[in-house]
Amino acid sequence: MSATLGLALAAGLAVLPTTAAAAPAAPTAAAVQGYTASTYAGSAQEAADNQAFFQAVMASAKAKQAANPGLATVVVTYDASSAPSFRTQIANAAQIWNSSVSNVQLRAGSAADFRYYEGNDSRGSYASTDGHGRGYVFLDYQQNRQYNSVRVTAHETGHVLGLPDHYSGPCSELMSGGGPGTSCTNPYPNATERSRVNSLWARG
Repeated sequence: MSATLGLALAAGLAVLPTTAAAAPAAPTAAAVQGYTASTYAGSAQEAADNQAFFQAVMASAKAKQAANPGLATVVVTYDASSAPSFRTQIANAAQIWNSSVSNVQLRAGSAADFRYYEGNDSRGSYASTDGHGRGYVFLDYQQNRQYNSVRVTAHETGHVLGLPDHYSGPCSELMSGGGPGTSCTNPYPNATERSRVNSLWARG
């Protein structure tokens, strides 16, 4: 993944709310890729951190698959228990991805490869990593009231599957995130995005 990844809002630290107290400490802005477009163009460290997150999720999922060689596709397990307000949106986003790609499938369960959290953050929603391959998706309350919540959730899940932000893209492109504005409600990846994820998770 060579593309640099976008930042949600202005740089700075944020504290996760009590509803997400179990989440890791809020990362510095350089470790975040978010939903809302900004003038920030990303950095090499941010790209490396998020690639490490994606690769760790893939390695974890493939290790579980190796233990059960009969699995035809790679199964990525997520834990939504720390984002109860978004349980439906998370399930819908997982269903969208599961019907869009064949080489990787998302399942709720224990021994999760990644987790969702919810709360308030001035940067909005984002996929975050600590730079060591561990990470989570954070869903911001205000942003999910402003934008279509299933689109936001599916977009952030797209980062976990290996896709970068592309804010200048059209509404038909899921990873354009908040770039097309609040009127964009499309929660589905386009053909290019589907092909990219299938390619990234091929030969499982």
